Amino acid sequence: MTYDADVIIAGAGMTGATLALALKSGGLTPVLIDPLVFEIQTAPAFDGRASAIAFSSFRQWLQIGVGEALVPHAQRIEQILVTDGKAPGASRSRGMRSFLRFDADEIADAVEGEPLGYMIENRHIRAALGQAVVAQGIEVLAPAKVASVEVQGAGAAVRLDDGRTLTAPLVVGAEGRFSPVRQAAGIGVIGWDYPQAGIVATVAFEEDHEGVAHEYFLPSGPFAILPLTGKRASLVWTESVERGKALTAARPEVVEAHLARRFGEFVGAVKLDGPRFSYPLSLQLAERMYAERIAILGDAAHAIHPIAGQGLNLGLKDAAALAEVLVDAVRLGEDMGSTIVLERYAAWRRFDNVALAAATDVFNRLFSTDDRLVRAARGVGMGIVNRIGPARRFFMQEAGGAVGDLPRLLRGVPL
Repeated sequence: MTYDADVIIAGAGMTGATLALALKSGGLTPVLIDPLVFEIQTAPAFDGRASAIAFSSFRQWLQIGVGEALVPHAQRIEQILVTDGKAPGASRSRGMRSFLRFDADEIADAVEGEPLGYMIENRHIRAALGQAVVAQGIEVLAPAKVASVEVQGAGAAVRLDDGRTLTAPLVVGAEGRFSPVRQAAGIGVIGWDYPQAGIVATVAFEEDHEGVAHEYFLPSGPFAILPLTGKRASLVWTESVERGKALTAARPEVVEAHLARRFGEFVGAVKLDGPRFSYPLSLQLAERMYAERIAILGDAAHAIHPIAGQGLNLGLKDAAALAEVLVDAVRLGEDMGSTIVLERYAAWRRFDNVALAAATDVFNRLFSTDDRLVRAARGVGMGIVNRIGPARRFFMQEAGGAVGDLPRLLRGVPL
C-alpha cells in the first residue's frame, strides 16, 4: 500500500513533537496533527508552566536538533533541598527540621558534570521544538482534530474533522489525558482525582537563587520553588481545590505577602512575574499502551501527581523508546505497526510508568498529612537517606534518568 506517512502523530505538544523529530532522525516520515498552531502554544500566557527536565531527556533533545536552542533558556539545578515541616522556610537555616539535600557535585564524575536537571519554561520548549520541526521539513496539520481512526488491514486511516483522511502503518496518540486516539482504540484508563489543585506562577527574586531548588512537604501538599534563568523561579504550589481558586483570584499584593511569609528572607523580596494558573490534580493510567495499529504515549498513557516533577520526563522516555523500537523494526524489515513490535515498546515502558505513578501517589499521601506518627516516621526515613551517600546518589541518578535500560537517545547516542 501507499501511505501518506510512516507514522501519524496526533498531538504536536512537547512529547508528540519530540517523537516526530526522533523518528525523522532515524529516517522515518512522521506527520503531526494538532488542534492548535505552534504560535498559540508558545505564547507567554498559554499555561505559565515550566518543566524539570532530566539530564537524560536533555541528551535526547541534543541528538534530535533541539537542545542547542534551549541552552540559553535552561537553568541548571545544582542542588535540591527537600524539607518536611508545618511551615516553609529555608532548609539551610533551620537545622532542626527533617530534610534531604541533593548536590550535583556528588554525582558529577558519574554523569560527566551534568546537573541534577534543568528547569525550562514550557513556552521555550515548544518554540524550540516547533522551529526544529519546521527546519526538518516535518508536515504539521494545524489547526486540525482527529475525528476517527479506522484500522484497514496493514494500515490505519485517520479522518480529520474537516473531512481529510490520512493513512499510515501506525497512528500514535500524544494528545494528553483525553486522547481521542486512545478512545478510538478502546483503551480504558484507571485512576482518581486528588482533593488538591496545583497553583503555578513565576516569581522574581531580589537575590540570586544559585540554582537551588526547594521542595517543602506541608500538610496541604508539596510547595516547590524551582529555579529559572535570571533571578526567577517557578512555583508549584499544592493546596486544596477551594484554596487554589482563592489564591488564583486574589490580588497580587495579597499573594506576594503570603509568599514573603513562606519564603523567609533567603532570596530577599519576592514579586509575581506574570499570571497565575490553577490545575486540578489526578492520577490516570491507561490499561494498555497500544492496540492494533495504534500506540499511545505521554499524558495519553499516564498522568501523575507533580510531586516529583517527572511527568514530562516519562513522556520523553516513551518517545525515545518508541522511536528506537520503530526505527529498529523498519531496519529489520518488520511491520512497525504490528502488535509484535508494539508489545516491545509497551514492555519496555510499562514498569517504569506504573512504578513512578504508584510512587508519586504514595509520597503525596504520605507527606500531605499532619498526623504526628506519620510525620515522625517520615522524618526518621529522611534522616536515614540523608546520611547514606550511596542512597542519595542513587536517587539523584534515578531522577536524572540515568538508571535502568535506557533508549539510545537518552544515552546521547543517535538512532
